[in-house]
Amino acid sequence: MRDITTSREKLLKKIRKALLEKRDNPYPNLEDLPMYAPNEEMLEVLFAEQLTAIAGQFVFCEDEVQFIENLLTLAEERKWHKIYCWEPPLQEILTRYEYPYFETDKDFEQAQVGFTLCEALIARNGSVLLSNANMAGRRLSIYPPVHIVLAYTSQLVIDLKDGFKLIKNKYGHQLPSMITNVTGPSRTSDIEKTLVLGAHGPKELFVFLLDG
Repeated sequence: MRDITTSREKLLKKIRKALLEKRDNPYPNLEDLPMYAPNEEMLEVLFAEQLTAIAGQFVFCEDEVQFIENLLTLAEERKWHKIYCWEPPLQEILTRYEYPYFETDKDFEQAQVGFTLCEALIARNGSVLLSNANMAGRRLSIYPPVHIVLAYTSQLVIDLKDGFKLIKNKYGHQLPSMITNVTGPSRTSDIEKTLVLGAHGPKELFVFLLDG
């Protein structure tokens, strides 16, 4: 008698048979294996290398005085006059050294720089982990053409999962409604495969890393 079983039925039969057969996992420790080779570089060095590789700009500061000096120099070179800063801890530093900034969203459409803190720095890929849990909200890191981040060496972690641990330890069960991972300036290659910076957000990203 001729076999009239279709190819589809034969395939389904094999799948059912395979599902019924119990086999030991050939790789029981796969999830415990490291995804990356060990890296012996300091986190500060690794982050700086990765950030600059994706067109971000990195500035290390030993203390607040050096931070303000670097910021003044940069603002003078770039002719920045409308720097917006909405987070009280960051405002406190700028006020202490009499650095001018906009503390409200007045004339926000003219903003040149959005100045924020962050949740963590991811050394592995040079990313900045942000949330909307502070006064900077959702707009300040997105709308102005330049985004400046002030971070501390204590916020440096190797991988994204470690950054999420920092956030969980900080906020507990009250997690921010928005957590975003910024990897360099906004970019796109959708148009004729030509790389364009600043397409959907800031054209430039500066990270000031303060020792502490």
